[in-house]
Amino acid sequence: MTMQAPFFGKRPADPVHTRPGPAQSSGLSGSGTSDGGHASAAPVQAQAPAPAKPAGSAAAAPLSGAPTKEGGSKLTVGPNIKLKGVEITDCDTLVVEGMVEATMDSRVMQITEIGAFKGSAEIDYAEIHGEFNGNLTVREKLVIYSTGRVTGKIRYGKVVIQEGGQLMGDIQFGAAHRAEALLPAKMGLLNAA
Repeated sequence: MTMQAPFFGKRPADPVHTRPGPAQSSGLSGSGTSDGGHASAAPVQAQAPAPAKPAGSAAAAPLSGAPTKEGGSKLTVGPNIKLKGVEITDCDTLVVEGMVEATMDSRVMQITEIGAFKGSAEIDYAEIHGEFNGNLTVREKLVIYSTGRVTGKIRYGKVVIQEGGQLMGDIQFGAAHRAEALLPAKMGLLNAA
């Protein structure tokens, strides 16, 4: 009785050569067998190609100098996924490869070339390769790449726009500075009362 590979295991590169039928001889060229027509599982698995990276995955790595946090919470909305009508909280990094319609407050947002975000976001660092539409407040640094398009009400601390990148709408500088300035002013009013 011949042993079969596990049901959920890796699939051999060429199943015809790994399990020769009774009519096949072990002397066929390219069969890779030398023990009477039975191939060992280890060489077949070593020949399996590495999985290909999805399109836009290079953009998933922080490029704008945004600090990465080991073990931080990360949400990736993959290609062809639509996430609609949610509030995203307690997320260190959001990677958008599909379509997201939400409100969120996070540290880092990365929108890949095939990704789109619609809604409201308050972010420390934003990297836009795809499309953003809505209210965007970037406390530290907003980076719009050549394929990026940002429209809506935009507030930012710093901005970098590559040639070809688009920024349209109600745009104001000083998101971080204004928030810091308002905090002591409100505290003074509370102390006076």
